Amino acid sequence: MIQRKADCLRGLKPAFLSLFTWELKLPPPKNVLSKWHLRIAPEPNGMLTLRRKGEASQSAVTQNKPHTKLQTAALGALGPVTSEERELLEKLDLERLPRHVAVIMDGNGRWAQRRHLPRVAGHRKGTQSARTTIETCAKLNIEALTLYAFSVENWRRPKTETDFLMALLREYLRKEMPLIQRNNIRMRFLGRIEELPEGVQKDVREAVEKTAGNGGMVLCLALNYGGRAEIADAVNAILAERNGHGNNGRITEEQVSGHLYTAGLPDPDLLIRSSGEMRVSNFLLWQIAYSEIFVTETLWPDFNRTRLLEALLEFQRRERRYGGIREDQAEQEKPARVAGQ
Repeated sequence: MIQRKADCLRGLKPAFLSLFTWELKLPPPKNVLSKWHLRIAPEPNGMLTLRRKGEASQSAVTQNKPHTKLQTAALGALGPVTSEERELLEKLDLERLPRHVAVIMDGNGRWAQRRHLPRVAGHRKGTQSARTTIETCAKLNIEALTLYAFSVENWRRPKTETDFLMALLREYLRKEMPLIQRNNIRMRFLGRIEELPEGVQKDVREAVEKTAGNGGMVLCLALNYGGRAEIADAVNAILAERNGHGNNGRITEEQVSGHLYTAGLPDPDLLIRSSGEMRVSNFLLWQIAYSEIFVTETLWPDFNRTRLLEALLEFQRRERRYGGIREDQAEQEKPARVAGQ
């Protein structure tokens, strides 16, 4: 009987359906179905929808594409894209991208080892992944990107490898400067830069000076960086400022944040780690307190634009509560029973 009525209603003109919403009650004996009503309404695609009694139509939200212009612009800015990348971009809400993305670029050595190549080959290949990530984030108008390039612990590696990494960094800064400038990127460097070789310090200063007037994405390279060292440096800077001023008050979180290497930047919304390792490796320990973490098995030299878009899409699926709960959840929560009551 319901099917016959629904078939008849399908034949009615949309103008008539726009005046009425028909509600047909299903027979009660069928468990879950007894809680539902079949609500026939003027859907844009002419389909009948099944939803709970009293539930409003979501067609205006879910079936329209409010960000078509943004996605078209993004596709144009990114240049040629694969069919997989296009599909991921169409799912992204480009108005809800993370403001700050941080990346632990891990897996260069394993990538080389699996191909029976020297470790340095993995590091060189990894610069291509860095280039792709930097350019994609800049063109998606992400506010800040931080790449973990060299940690304070990396000095424990063989000298031949650390020397190569320093030389590779200098080469990268020279070769990639045109791309940096073309994308209006401003560079910052995080870490104990004064402990790096003189030549590297010179190139770092020049990169900062050359890009200081750019107003696009802020690209932070973490060099000779350690999260614990950063916090210690921040506290010591606060104490140095107080020295001789008789200020013995408590140090606040705001003061620490203002003296970190990242002062002035938003904390990372999304932390990406390649190679499948489930640890943060002393990276941005203060700043990632509420970051969403995305770990991929992909080794860094194989990390491409598709993997980046997957991470951004996964970020948008997360519900960020910062220790709280949604208002509708709070209303549904029952008070905890107190022992003895």
